[in-house]
Formats: sequence, C-alpha cells, structure tokens
Amino acid sequence: MQSPSEHRHLIKMLRASLLFFFAGSIHGVWQLLPPVRAWLDSIGSPYGGPGHLIDPLAHAHINLIGGLMLFVMATSYYLIPKFTGRPVWSKKLMEASFWCTVTGVLCFYSTLMIFGAWMGELLLANDPYIDEAQKMYGPLIAVSATIMGTGLWMFLGNAIISLRTPKK
Repeated sequence: MQSPSEHRHLIKMLRASLLFFFAGSIHGVWQLLPPVRAWLDSIGSPYGGPGHLIDPLAHAHINLIGGLMLFVMATSYYLIPKFTGRPVWSKKLMEASFWCTVTGVLCFYSTLMIFGAWMGELLLANDPYIDEAQKMYGPLIAVSATIMGTGLWMFLGNAIISLRTPKK
C-alpha cells in the first residue's frame, strides 16, 4: 500500500502530463489559425520540408509522449502496487525516468519548433544556409530523442521488473 507521501511522485507526473496536454492543445489550435496554417503549408507541413517538424512531429510528441506517456507512467506506478501487492521496484528509477522523459520531451519539442521555424524561413528566402541549419539540427534532435527514449525505457524496465519481482 502506498502512503500519501509516495503519491507526490505520481502527482508530479500527472501535473506534467496535464501541462504537456495543455501545451499540445494550444499548439493544435495555433497551427490551425489561417495565417499559421498557410505558412506551415508553404514550408512543407505535414508531409515534408521544415513544416513537418512543427506539424505533425512537434505537436504529436508534446501530446503523445509528454501528455499521454507521463499519464501512463503515473497510472502504471500507481496500479502496479495495487494489483500485485508489491512496491515499485525502484523509486530512484521512477524519479530518473520522469526527469529524463520530461527533459527529453522539452528538448525534442523545442528543437523541432525552433528548427522548423528557422529552416522554414530559410526555405522561403531560398537561403543556402538551410544546409548548415540541417547539419546542426541532426545532432540536437538525436540527443534530445535519446534523453526522451532513455526515460521511456527506464520506465518500461522499472515496470517490468516491478511486475516480475516476487512478493516478500
């Protein structure tokens, strides 16, 4: 049975989930405003070009990983002890998975938004510097995706081990 002090980790995950869903809903409305939609379409949204970094990639990740996965993490960490009668295997891994996921989502989303807008403007201006921007984008998105993925894999490992650990 979890004590109220243990639920603070879950509340933190739920709050972050709600904040990401809120940001995603604002993003979704913003990208449908006629001038924004026209600009996104002109730079390749949703199928190619820099526009696809903003719509659908940034929008999907802020909602699905930031909003949905943090909700799934909180729910899983709450339900595992309820269903199995065993505690979550590692509280430290729970905390680390939360912070890696949140940090990764924020970095991933920011990178997509910044480079989508910047490269979109470079594309519209026929600026050859777009090739240099793409070279900078690759490593940044790889690092942020790795951080985000690490958080998700830590959660998955912690949940699986928690389910497989025998009762004491």
